[in-house]
Amino acid sequence: MSTRTLGYRSGFAGLDFESGPAQGVLATDRPAVSLATVLSRRGRLVELRDRARSEFALELPEGPRRVAAGPLAFVGTGPGAWLVTAEGGDPEFAAALARTLESCAAVTDQSGAHALLRLSGAQIRSTLAKMLPLDLHPRVFAIGAAAATAAAQVPVLVWRLEDSPAGLAVFEIAVARSLCVSFWHSLTQSAAEFGFVFSPG
Repeated sequence: MSTRTLGYRSGFAGLDFESGPAQGVLATDRPAVSLATVLSRRGRLVELRDRARSEFALELPEGPRRVAAGPLAFVGTGPGAWLVTAEGGDPEFAAALARTLESCAAVTDQSGAHALLRLSGAQIRSTLAKMLPLDLHPRVFAIGAAAATAAAQVPVLVWRLEDSPAGLAVFEIAVARSLCVSFWHSLTQSAAEFGFVFSPG
């Protein structure tokens, strides 16, 4: 009997791309981030907000926004619904979160169901404009803004992080693992003219 254990493999690992010589779009794989969905139980939203405040020192965002405290972030995806991200890739994260929020929310592990990509670079807005039906101008899509949308017909959740030290916009996109290849093809084709650089993370 084999004693080997299965390891996590990102949905973007090993995918090919072609690019020009420039570095207008920078993509970083984020496999070491745990993901979970949190859905408020009926009539327990106030309790859930109080629990998030006491346990995580953050105010749950209302609407499509991202709020972070330390390694933990909640991204609003709908009424009483959030995607939670946690740095570190702890395989027990969702189970621990479920125990903390058991009385007021349903928690589902999404780490194996989705892949996460961080995008930046001088031409990232021009690239995403080819894919997303969103206005990503900083006056409209400010830091902390989020949206559940489609990127070239692939359902995604996108949010904006703090700008890079160089002053460049930084976005993260969560994609269902089963659709990573389709999303990757659209992204790399859209970024090819600007130069695409990928870091496995």
